[in-house]
Amino acid sequence: MHNLSIPQSVVARVIERRGREHIHADLDPAKTALVVVDMQNAFMLPGVAHALCPTAEKIVPNINRLARAVRETGGTVVWIKTTFTEDALRTWSTYFDMVTPEHGAKRVQALTAGNEGHQLWAALEVRAEDLIVEKNRFSAFIQGSSNLAEILRQRGIDTILVTGTVTNVCCESTARDAMMLNFKTIMVTDGNAAVTDQDHNASLCAFYLTFGDIMSTDMLIACLGRTASSKLTAAE
Repeated sequence: MHNLSIPQSVVARVIERRGREHIHADLDPAKTALVVVDMQNAFMLPGVAHALCPTAEKIVPNINRLARAVRETGGTVVWIKTTFTEDALRTWSTYFDMVTPEHGAKRVQALTAGNEGHQLWAALEVRAEDLIVEKNRFSAFIQGSSNLAEILRQRGIDTILVTGTVTNVCCESTARDAMMLNFKTIMVTDGNAAVTDQDHNASLCAFYLTFGDIMSTDMLIACLGRTASSKLTAAE
């Protein structure tokens, strides 16, 4: 697990701008989706991964805990899988021009549907009622990457909890774009994994200052339970 380090100066700037430390703490569970980004063998399984993130395995228990809490309180769980398709060599040539041919070939192999790298990590608790959405860019929300935004809006979702790997690439890209598409967005501090603590913390700080909220797994489970209980009480 990462050693979380959010400077107090960052927290102070957030409070000055928003009036409180956690602007999305009053989330509605029924309108909330847990979006789990790229927890695939392509990023987690040695010998198969094209971009190995060893820390990703350590966040699996928190993702599973949060997924259970989201389901139990009436929310939606979405598993995002990066998928390579041949047209990316043309439509996303900039990316492939920025890596060596060897790395590009390894990415293609790892993320092609049907290959071992494309599969979700075996220890993740994926349920039949969950959604699985494929994307073809770092962000799941950028135009042409997936239909995730439409799926969530059809379900009345307005709040997104982002977990997965890598914190500062696909997770942050997805979270930033979610906010700019008008979703309330929270990055889970101990539910995202990067290659280094520095990468992880820098990404969370940048996101927190401008784009959305950051909370721990325990804090989010408490928020979900508190709101669900209050709604149950009000209905009695």
